[in-house]
Amino acid sequence: MMGIVTILLAVAVSLSVPGVINRTRARLAGRKGMRFTQHILNMRAMMRKGVVTGHTSTLIFRVAPSVYLATAFTALLFIPVGSLDPLLHFRGDVVVFCYTLALGRLALILAALDTGSSFEGMGASREALYGAMIEPALFIVAGTLAMISGYTSFSDMFHVAAGQQHTPEMTIVLLLLAYVITRILVVESGRIPVDDPRTHLELTMIHEVMILDYSGLDLAMITAASW
Repeated sequence: MMGIVTILLAVAVSLSVPGVINRTRARLAGRKGMRFTQHILNMRAMMRKGVVTGHTSTLIFRVAPSVYLATAFTALLFIPVGSLDPLLHFRGDVVVFCYTLALGRLALILAALDTGSSFEGMGASREALYGAMIEPALFIVAGTLAMISGYTSFSDMFHVAAGQQHTPEMTIVLLLLAYVITRILVVESGRIPVDDPRTHLELTMIHEVMILDYSGLDLAMITAASW
């Protein structure tokens, strides 16, 4: 039961974050901005539209949105929220979590290359570059947490960390890990100074350029996975 509550909380946060970002960006720019739930209304509009695929695309292009959404939701099942256990937890689930996210990234990269467009291929190349920079750091964080706690499960790591009395040295290590995770978050969500989702300029696109050929339900699934 607690695992289901964890999933519901995580989904609620994922639905709220885009609205918070849009409203904050508008206020900082001195604009009124869109309504808080506009991104959800846009999602509903996408789901009502048909799907158009190019003549050069293959099964990879059609399957990628489903894989991308499935991997994002599967990774969500391993994440504990506060003292609540995740829906799925077992020894080594932190490794499964990392590779599940990597599988979603790979599916989107292959779909972009499958279109045969050099423009989308450029975005796929950039996405692969960011993945190569992020994944070693993510595994270093996971390995350090496993070494400190003695467990390789997210749930066990969190419970052990919450119940331990940390020494000053251990506190420094945890602060450094928190800093690394913060930098990973900035790189994955911001891609500063390369990616800017507000423009369609060639030099400022990574994620958006890879999904230019998607429409309808496929685009809705990719958007939901990115949330």
